[in-house]
Amino acid sequence: MATTTAPRAVPTTGTAPGPMTIALVLVLGSIMISLDMTVVNVAVNRLSQEFAAPLATIQWVATGYSLALGAVMPTTAWAVGRFGARRLYLGAIAAFGGASVLAGLAWNIESLIAFRVLQGFSGGLVMPVGMTILLRAANKDELGKAMSTMGLAILVGPLAGPVLGGWLIDEVSWRWMFFINAPITVAVVLLAARLFPRDVPGERRPLDVLGLLLLSPGLALLMYGVTSGGERGDFAAPGVLAPLLAGAALAAGFVVRALTAANPLIDLRPFRDRTFATATATLTLFATGYFGSMLLLPLYLQVVRGESATMAGLLGIPFALGSGVAMQIAGRIVDRVPPGRIVPVTAALGLTGFALFAAQLDADAPYWALCATMVLMGAGGGATMMPAMTAATRGMSHEQAPAASTTVNLVNTTAGAIGTALASVVLAARMDDLVPAGDGGALQAVHGLGAGARAAIAEPLAGTFQYTYLFAVALIALAIVPALLLPRRKAGTDAGTDAG
Repeated sequence: MATTTAPRAVPTTGTAPGPMTIALVLVLGSIMISLDMTVVNVAVNRLSQEFAAPLATIQWVATGYSLALGAVMPTTAWAVGRFGARRLYLGAIAAFGGASVLAGLAWNIESLIAFRVLQGFSGGLVMPVGMTILLRAANKDELGKAMSTMGLAILVGPLAGPVLGGWLIDEVSWRWMFFINAPITVAVVLLAARLFPRDVPGERRPLDVLGLLLLSPGLALLMYGVTSGGERGDFAAPGVLAPLLAGAALAAGFVVRALTAANPLIDLRPFRDRTFATATATLTLFATGYFGSMLLLPLYLQVVRGESATMAGLLGIPFALGSGVAMQIAGRIVDRVPPGRIVPVTAALGLTGFALFAAQLDADAPYWALCATMVLMGAGGGATMMPAMTAATRGMSHEQAPAASTTVNLVNTTAGAIGTALASVVLAARMDDLVPAGDGGALQAVHGLGAGARAAIAEPLAGTFQYTYLFAVALIALAIVPALLLPRRKAGTDAGTDAG
């Protein structure tokens, strides 16, 4: 059995670096991960042309990455105990950089998806392990400032990713979206190796291998079944029904395992808490619509409006800026105002933004109006998810906190992957009704049209995006229902139950 020595750290040099120094290094590593979550959205159109692949296949470049991120997150506590936080962080960053280079060298769509999955497996460890390092290095008086510094990655990644990726796609090559991670990896590894405290032996916990083998393949099979069914327009086909049923069976098996195992991969007991359950339900619905829609904007701008990848990235800045700023503000307000008084309002703000955006989405909608509504969309998203995440984890006991935090992060990541897959299926199906798809799918058929033919279908083509955005509007509207059940009064200092 493993030792129960309390985990602590010792510095690598005679003078221990301050938590702000450590936080800045962690920001550099986390920005790299968040960049790769957003940069691909602006590249979908170019990748579809490069590999002559349909949208339902191309979206796996984003979905496979997100699913891998989520699949590895539940192993963080075990891996930190087994390898040590500093060593694990260095290994994860190095592996991410190596997988990025491989992604840049991809020779077909299948190899690109495979290398993106490798990126996700390593990248999924970077942020939670980095959080562990920071929590151990900072005292209570410094933690808030250090955590806010780490939050810069959430703002900078979505802002810089699409713009940088678009410029690289237009002026250099899509491959440099991934090659650019190599020098950043080297810098982070050198700084972390010098500045991060060394690990000492800490508590080890067994890895729930069976739970991992049930959860990750189950999610992947469900996603494959959904995208395949949407692409074929037939969910009863054997090639679609089989993975759907197998995925559902594995997911159900995981739930049974999690409820009965002594050391489950994910502890589901926090769902017995009303606040945790309603906050998680809000996050699931909201994040599915919110993150799923991020695939659509760059495609609309490039396919319907004929913009370059760089311009598509620049026009997405209001969305990312609204989200990042609102997230920082809401994260501070929720310390003073109960989530039941914040989240329904901010979710309604996001719903208003998405509805207004969808209502005006046509072939020549003015960009100033689209950008104005994008600020509302982003602000509603950032101001909804941060308070909901805080509400889900705040009431947990010390023993429940790791499980609750892991579950919330997994929900966000998985919901984003599901949303992206569903949005691509809906969009591809609507495009197929407009432009009969060949072997490469409807998006490839649009690429093959001449300038005159594309101009002739610009308005109905914009309508396919407008219809798909309604999918996000519906999910965000549904998210308001559990949000209304969140506590509307602050719990007492010694109360462990919800205030409602």
